[in-house]
Amino acid sequence: MLFDPSLHISHSILKTLGTQVVVRHQERVPHGGSLVVISNHRSFLDAPLVMTAVDRSVRFACHHYMSQVPVLKEVIAAMGCFPLDAPGQRHQTFFQTAIRSLKQRRPIGIFPEGAQPMVQTTPPREMGKFHRGFAHLALRAPVQNLAILPVAISSVEEIVGPVAPLKLLSLFDPSEPLFDQPGWHPVVNYQRVTLSIGHPIRITAAHREQYHGKQAGRVARELTQTCYGEVANLLGEGFC
Repeated sequence: MLFDPSLHISHSILKTLGTQVVVRHQERVPHGGSLVVISNHRSFLDAPLVMTAVDRSVRFACHHYMSQVPVLKEVIAAMGCFPLDAPGQRHQTFFQTAIRSLKQRRPIGIFPEGAQPMVQTTPPREMGKFHRGFAHLALRAPVQNLAILPVAISSVEEIVGPVAPLKLLSLFDPSEPLFDQPGWHPVVNYQRVTLSIGHPIRITAAHREQYHGKQAGRVARELTQTCYGEVANLLGEGFC
């Protein structure tokens, strides 16, 4: 196997922090085709954990501000992550970068809940609303044999603490409304975590035939709801 720097960095981060990881259903990860990997999101450890779960490098779309913060931007670049477009933009760069990677059979990782769970800590068993960007990507990408792979991160034991004032982060990304509020950006450090992998959701010719005109929004919404249900079920399973 060729040396994979981003996977190596992921393993090193988890080992350094002493995170105990259990992976369930790893045999469900497809070995061929292109993948869009989705997961719930509460911690800076989520990307390394998902890479560990699928045992391969995943190019994660990360929040725009992470590409503006010194040191942090070097870390995400080393892990193969790429920033989303700034808030208010139409994410054209995101779609172009993601589709290019999918054509190269490089898995793309997306956290459909967005950045809010990172700024406002939620209980481990809860998930926020999914944005539909990942569904539009999967339906729009001109790539054959593409699947969405749902993964759930169930935090069995964790430590939560403040890391930086939200107002401070607005210096790096003034366009982000989540930073325009009092309080501190929390950091969730998992002590014990279960990663549960779902069955791949294949994007079929029928999906793409329906993804046109006025039906496009409905198809993306239904796919998003299906994926949300899968991750929610896996999340609960991880605590059993």
